[in-house]
Amino acid sequence: MIKRFIYSQKVAPYVFVFPFVAIFLVFWVYPLLSSFGMSFQHVTLGQEAEWTGMDNYQKLMGDGVFLKSIGNSALYMVLTLVILIPFPMLLAVLINNKWMWGREFFKSAFFFPALTSVVVAGTIFRLMFGEMEGSLINSVLGVFGIEPVKFLKGHLTGFVALLALATWRWTGVNILYFLSGLKNIPEEYYEAASIDGASAFQKFTKITMPLLKPTTIYVLTISIYAGLAMFIESLMLWNGNNSPKNIGLTIVGYLYRQGIEKNNLGYAAAVGIVLLAVTMIINLTQLAFSGMFKKED
Repeated sequence: MIKRFIYSQKVAPYVFVFPFVAIFLVFWVYPLLSSFGMSFQHVTLGQEAEWTGMDNYQKLMGDGVFLKSIGNSALYMVLTLVILIPFPMLLAVLINNKWMWGREFFKSAFFFPALTSVVVAGTIFRLMFGEMEGSLINSVLGVFGIEPVKFLKGHLTGFVALLALATWRWTGVNILYFLSGLKNIPEEYYEAASIDGASAFQKFTKITMPLLKPTTIYVLTISIYAGLAMFIESLMLWNGNNSPKNIGLTIVGYLYRQGIEKNNLGYAAAVGIVLLAVTMIINLTQLAFSGMFKKED
């Protein structure tokens, strides 16, 4: 009986699927439901939870610091999308060109920053964009006669440093995504276009970009999530979660401040639920507009 059950073809699929389902339920569904319930409570460690209804959400809507953190995260997300989708795509096309020399070297060189710990990378960039005259960026500016800039104390200059770190770390990863998409485009399409007299620009706009659409949508989707959920980069760049005038505070940073630093777990849970809702709305909207939910004919 037991042997027949183990070797049953009807049971086997459920056995293989069970580990994923169990992990999904324990580490995603349960925490999500628990956080959703906590968002309607006043929860602090060592004290009994108290139901407060919609108080946490009402407080969020009037919380200027929370709204600023949303603005910072949204701006960071938009700017990273502008930088980390078109430029990696163009670099991937150049690297994939059959006339390109040293392709493997460039692949490794661009991907190497992703292997670096974000803690180490954030520390290095904090020193690079430091206020001292001896910091790297200010030393370069000094060559052109420009006075030292306090990059990490201004909103605009702070975002320059933050975007420089993001570009350095993630350009290579997105290049690999686009390279994998380019490998799936038949070479015959380009040969036929060459016979018809198409230019390199026409091949890129009429063949490469349309056939890279699935890869582009995937990179866009994960980049939206990564942009809104960014935290460690900001934490390391400003050496803490308290940047001047909250210029580097993100939604996750505000969640950390409320939940860990201030022990206000119910309020932090509400922040997390809002973050999840915003991320889902943006991603589902862009997936709908891109036609990913349409059935193929």
